[in-house]
Order: sequence, then structure tokens, then C-alpha cells
Amino acid sequence: MLRTRRGSPISWRMRLSLLGLFVVAASTVWITNHLLTDRFTETTRNRSELRLALYSGNLVSELRRNAIVPQLLARDPSLIAALNSGDYSQTSQRLISYIDEIGAASLMLLDREGRTVAATDRNRLGENHRNAPYFVDGLRSNATVFTTMQREAGGYAFTYSRKVESQNQPIGVIVVEVDLAKFERAWAGITSAVFVTDSEGTIILATEPRWRGLTPSEALDERPPDTAIERAIQVTADWTKQEADAYLEGEAVMRIDGRVPFRGWSISSFTTYSSVREKVNAVLALEIMGFALLAALAFYALSRKATLRMTLFQRDAAEMRALNARLSREIAEREKVQKNLAVAEQTLAQSSKLAALGEMSAAVSHELNQPLAAMKTYLAGARLLLNRNRPDEALSAFHRIDDLIERMGAITQQLKSYARKGQEAFSPVDMAEALASSLSMMEPQLKARRVRISKILPDDPVRVMGDRMRIEQVLVNLLRNALDATKSVEDPEIEIILAAGETATLSVRDNGHGIQDLDALFEPFYTTKQPGDGVGLGLAISSGIVSDLGGRLTARNGQNGGAVFEMQLPVLNENQEAAE
Repeated sequence: MLRTRRGSPISWRMRLSLLGLFVVAASTVWITNHLLTDRFTETTRNRSELRLALYSGNLVSELRRNAIVPQLLARDPSLIAALNSGDYSQTSQRLISYIDEIGAASLMLLDREGRTVAATDRNRLGENHRNAPYFVDGLRSNATVFTTMQREAGGYAFTYSRKVESQNQPIGVIVVEVDLAKFERAWAGITSAVFVTDSEGTIILATEPRWRGLTPSEALDERPPDTAIERAIQVTADWTKQEADAYLEGEAVMRIDGRVPFRGWSISSFTTYSSVREKVNAVLALEIMGFALLAALAFYALSRKATLRMTLFQRDAAEMRALNARLSREIAEREKVQKNLAVAEQTLAQSSKLAALGEMSAAVSHELNQPLAAMKTYLAGARLLLNRNRPDEALSAFHRIDDLIERMGAITQQLKSYARKGQEAFSPVDMAEALASSLSMMEPQLKARRVRISKILPDDPVRVMGDRMRIEQVLVNLLRNALDATKSVEDPEIEIILAAGETATLSVRDNGHGIQDLDALFEPFYTTKQPGDGVGLGLAISSGIVSDLGGRLTARNGQNGGAVFEMQLPVLNENQEAAE
């Protein structure tokens, strides 16, 4: 009973495996058949097109080479003298001497009456060609005439003719026959069939002699197999073939058409699919052999597995027990690791809180540094004014100190809102007024450094929707960075440009040494200053403020050196201002 239960799954797996192998083999053979048939057919077609272009070039070359011969011979003094004197004793020999150099089929010299007075073929001497097209057209035309004429014995003769003149009077015609039959003989040994048609669609050259004088449709009369048995055998043998372009003697062929650049001629060639079938069938035979070997190996492997299954059953049971024990130990170790991980996560969370607290402390220190420096300057000035008994002016300094204290309180509040991605409502802000307030705060440092400030402001107010305190905070950071960047410059200069378009753009340019790392410029704690001069939070905070206001803060190096910072904010239009 046990043996029956064990034997059944193996039998089903064997059947499924063999069925899967058969499906894979059939699919692979089918796909390979189509892919390789298309590929080899395309390759054969490309080769046939290249061969056809070569045939066309050879024809045109031969025709053009012979086209110049009548023009040269019509000016030969010896031929003209013979026609004038009627002495043709040496004329034929002279034409024979030309034939080897020219490569023409034959040369004939006709007198004014159309009689052959000299020829490379002496058997044609004395023939009368008065009604021949090449003679009639040659006498009428002032140029070289090409004539195609069907021979009585079969085939076509291709001739060039030109009249011979003496004292502007025609005295004869020189006829050059072009040997195009040599191409028919050469093509017959290379391709299945080739024919050339003239401008009227009549076949004038062909590797099949019976085609000459017919149209292509008449020449390519389909001849299928005679009986149904022969057709069935052909389909079985040619199961890889594609749809044929034409049939020659019942065999499928691909037809390639080309153009001969001469008098509207065209050329066509036919190549059988036999080479394609042979290549595809060879590959398919290898594939079928490989799948047969795989099937044999599958039978061997399945039978081998059936014999080993019984002997490995007990060993598998022992390994399963050992595996269960090992898994139990691993589960206990994982639980221990999870507990340690929970403790580590709590420690990491506490460290993150301390790191955030450190970043906030550094931000507060950075943002309060500037107002504290200004307060120190104003206190020193107030003390000096009191000592000089000028209390009113000292009181003005104290008012400025009071404004700075309010600004420090606002800065701490803004830092909190920055951390919370602030929720306060915005109000219209005049960018020129915000810039003037920022320059007033930076006035002591600017005067101490003797920095030349140049401003370009528009005549009309440029207003944005935002928080004036935050905008002034960004401007102070940009001015301070420009001031620090020009420490090592002999003539420090800061240029401020305010422009209004689709956005309000405020640019701060300096003539320092520029920015070395633009990618890390707005990252927190990135700074190029000496220790104690800054903590690298100014631009990071400024970028966050501008983003909260719906704008963008960018930086780049100027064309003439120095750095350029641009703050772009949405312009407040009239509709928004009326709504506010």
C-alpha cells in the first residue's frame, strides 16, 4: 500500500515533465522556424538586391562604353576617304583592328544606299540595310542613335548608329552592335533567373530564352504541381517556406525588381527559397536532436529518483528533526536580538532628540549673533553720547536697542515656527523697505569694513505677500555672507539689485572669491569660515524661510568672480492685495 502511494506522485510528475518538455520543444521549434526563416529570407533578399544593382551597373557601363564609339568612328579620316572614293579594300581590316580595343559585338560601315561596304564579319559584306531602323534613324539624326531590334533567329540586337558626313553631306552610316548577350550567359550560372525589360515592358534580355519578346506576366505563368499527391509532398517538404513572390516551373521564388538608368529599362531577378529552407531545417534538426537528448535524460533522472526516494526517506526524517531543533534555537536567538534592538531604538531616539536640541541651539546662536553685535555697537555709541552730554541722541540709540530686543524675540519665535513649518498669516511686504531695514541693522559692520554698497531699485514699489521679519532675516544673512566673502578683497563691493517681473527677484552680488561647493551650500552646518566665525546654519535657515514663503533661494558664481545670491518671491498683484 505504501509503495502504491509513493509510486503515484512520481508517475504524475513524469507525465507533467514530459508534457512540459514537449510543449517547450514545440514552441521553441515553431519560434525558431519563424525567426530564422524571416532572417535568412531577408539576408537572401539583401544579397539578391546587391547582385541586381551590380547587374544593372554592368549593363549601363557596357552601353555607355559603346555609345561613344560611333561618334569617334564617324570622324575617322580613312573611313570618310573610303566612302568618298569607293575604295573599301582596307576598310574591313581597319574595323577588325578596332574591335578588340572597343569590345563591341561587331562593326559595320554602310554607304549612302544602305549597303554594307565594310564589316568585322566579312560574311555580311554586301547586305542591304536600307530599311533597317538603325540606318534610317542614323541618316535622319545628327546624334548617335540607339536601336533595339528583334532578330529572326531569336533574341535582340542592340546597336548604336551615326551618320558619316563629308562637307556637311551624309555619305554613310557607322553601326556598332553592343554585345549584351554575354551578360545573359554570366547571369545563368549565378542566379535562378534574370530578365531585363524595355520601357514598353517587353523582355529584351533573359536567362530563359523562351521569355524574350514576352511581358513579365506572360513569362511568369504559374505552373503548380500536377497532382494532389505532389502538392502534399511539396507542402510537407517546404513547411518553412513563406508566401512566394512568384513561381518558376512550380517552384516558389522571391522576386527582386530594380531600375536600369537607361531609356526606362528595368531588371528583375528570381531566387529560390531552397537555400533558406536548407539553413532553417539544419538548425531545426539540431534543436530537435537536443530536445530528444533532454527527454532521454529526463526519463533517466525520473527513474533514478524513484529508486533513490525510498532509501533517502529515513535520512530525510532525521534531517527534519535536526532542522526543527536548529530552528527552535534560531527563534530563541531572534527573540533575544529583537529585545536588544528595541533597547537600541530607544537609545537612538534619545540621541536624535539631543541632536535636534543641539541644532536648535546652534540656530538660535547664529541668528542672535547679528542683533547682539549691533546692540553692542549702539551701547558703545550711547555711552559716548552720554559722556558728551547729548542725552537726546543717546535716547535714539536706546530706542534702536529696544527695536533690536524686539527683533531678537521675533527671531526666536521665527526659529520655532521654522521648526514647525510656521502657521502665521502673511501680510503685504514692500521689498525696498525690508531691504532698507536690513541695511540699517548691518550699518555698523558695513561702516567698519568700508564696503561700497550699490543699489539698483525700481521706481515703483515691489510688494510680496509674506512675513517682513523673515524676509529681513534672509536679507541680513545674505548681506552678512557677502560681507564675510569680501574680507580678503582690497576694495570690497556689494551690489544689490531689485527687479519685478513674474516674480520679485532680489540679487546680492559681491566681488569675493566665489563659491567652491554649490551642491552643499544650503546644507545645515556647512561653512567655509574659520571656527568661531559661524556654524553654517544661515543659508540653510534662509532657504527654508524662502521656501515657506512660496519662493526660491539660489546661488551661483558670477562671470567676473564673486558670488551671486538670488531670492525670488511671488509678486503681490492687485487682486490679491484687494482680497487681503
